[in-house]
Amino acid sequence: MSGEDEVSFQFLAENSIDVICRAGVDLVLFYASPSSIRVLGWKPEEMIGKRPDFFVLSEDIPVLKAVAAGSFLADLNPVKANLRMRKKDGSTAWIEINCRLVRGIEGEAKETVIIMRDITERKTLEEQLSALALVDSLTGLSTERAFDEALESEWRRTLREGSEISLLLLDFHHFKEFHDQHGHQEGDSCLRTIAVAVNGTLRATDVAARYGKEEIAVILPRTDSPGAAEVAEKLRSAIQALRPAPHGNPESKGRVMVSIGIATVLARSGGPVRMPEILLLAADSALHKAKHQRRTPVTTALLAAPKEG
Repeated sequence: MSGEDEVSFQFLAENSIDVICRAGVDLVLFYASPSSIRVLGWKPEEMIGKRPDFFVLSEDIPVLKAVAAGSFLADLNPVKANLRMRKKDGSTAWIEINCRLVRGIEGEAKETVIIMRDITERKTLEEQLSALALVDSLTGLSTERAFDEALESEWRRTLREGSEISLLLLDFHHFKEFHDQHGHQEGDSCLRTIAVAVNGTLRATDVAARYGKEEIAVILPRTDSPGAAEVAEKLRSAIQALRPAPHGNPESKGRVMVSIGIATVLARSGGPVRMPEILLLAADSALHKAKHQRRTPVTTALLAAPKEG
């Protein structure tokens, strides 16, 4: 840098809320701005002579290497990524790191400018929002997004292990009439009560999700058809014991009436099923039959899937 550029850089660096560092092409730091104390707890002189990977968590070293390598390819365009850095007190901060390679007049690499911005609060907020996106605010059950992710994960494990997985779909009778007669507040209260009963019946490894407006879907890992039917019957008994209940059906006698469709997949050689969506379709088909068979409120479908080789 020229003398004038050096003075300008120094002024900006010393008054920036970000940590601004200068390093050689080998990424060994020879300058760190005073904000390093506030952001990382390290004094500038404690950072000088070290490479950024000294402060980066080992799991995120590959991210740092990718940023450094990208800076050589991007020329004047800064390359950035998010990674975790170790603070002097032993805690961890999420840092957005930018690297820009400074070249000479003839294009030769001279030094690297590294800017570190603390984004810990932003990452914490993102994680909280992500968690909220996976939990239904009304019932406390998983959302459809969380359900889809869990089903995909359990499906892959089922194929890997050559085991079984079952899916339940629960549909509650006359909820629309109940909403119309008593209002959404009463309907929501009833649905919350049902969710509590469902969660209280399941194992810790099972996943219950609000599916659509009033249906509930339940993933039962490592569960065969008889086991799924047993869980379905326990759920039906627990739900129908609840009060208050939708009153659109005079036969309900104040109970919550529920139909349950069950689909079970067995991982077997030569099976035709390849996608978890088929499991959903089978459970939905079984639910449709259950809703139209008053004496059989629980109906089961059995499928086969090819084991992973």
